[in-house]
Amino acid sequence: MKSTDKITIAIDGYSSTGKSTLAKQIAKHLGYVYVDTGAMYRAVTLFAMENGYIGEGFFDKETLVAGLPFIKLQFIFNPDLGFGEMFLNGKNVETEIRSIAVSSFVSQIAEVSEVRAKLVEQQQAMGTEKGIVMDGRDIGTVVFPNAELKIFMTASPHTRAERRFEELKAKGQPATFEQVFQNVVARDHIDTHRDDSPLRKADDAIEIDNSHLTREEQFAKVLALIERL
Repeated sequence: MKSTDKITIAIDGYSSTGKSTLAKQIAKHLGYVYVDTGAMYRAVTLFAMENGYIGEGFFDKETLVAGLPFIKLQFIFNPDLGFGEMFLNGKNVETEIRSIAVSSFVSQIAEVSEVRAKLVEQQQAMGTEKGIVMDGRDIGTVVFPNAELKIFMTASPHTRAERRFEELKAKGQPATFEQVFQNVVARDHIDTHRDDSPLRKADDAIEIDNSHLTREEQFAKVLALIERL
C-alpha cells in the first residue's frame, strides 16, 4: 500500500477480543480516524437504562425506539488519551458505558433493528473519506462491505473473560469472574443468533485468533497485512 493511499479497515469479532485496542493502535500508527462502534451501542444502552426502558427481566423496546430521535452521540477527541471519548447528549459517558451492568444489556439493545439502522447510518457517514479504522460486530459485513482490509478477531471464551475481568478490576468496577464469563457466553449467543446483522466472519475477512498472541504480536501481524495491500 502506498503511504498516500487511504483505506477503510474493518475489525469485527467477539466481545473482549481486544478489537478496540488493536483498532486504536492501527489508527494511531497510520494517522487514521478511529471509531468504536461498540461504544455507540453501549451509549444507547446506558440511555435505555437511565430512562427505565431496560432492566433485569424487562425491555420496553417500543419506548426506546420512540426515544431514538432524542439520542445524540458524539466522539470528542481527548488529546491526553489519543482517541475520541463517547458523549451521550453532551455528557462524557466513557466510564459508565464500560460497566458490567451496561455489558449485561448491550447485546439486547444491539438486536433492535431501528437502533442498528440509526447507528449504521452514522457510521457509514463517518467513513466517506476513508482513512478510518472501525471496530464492531458488523463492520465488514454491513457497514463497510467494500473495506479494503477486513479482520475478524476471536479467542476462547475463557481467555476473553479473564481479560475482561482483569480490565474491570483495574478500573475498580465490581464483578466476579463467573459474572464476566457468563456475560461473555451470553453475549456470544445473542450476537451470533440475532435476526438483524448477526456477528459473522465476512467471506473476505482474515481471521486472527489472539488467544496466545501478545498485543505487540497482533499489531505486527495486522501491519504486515496492511503493507501487503
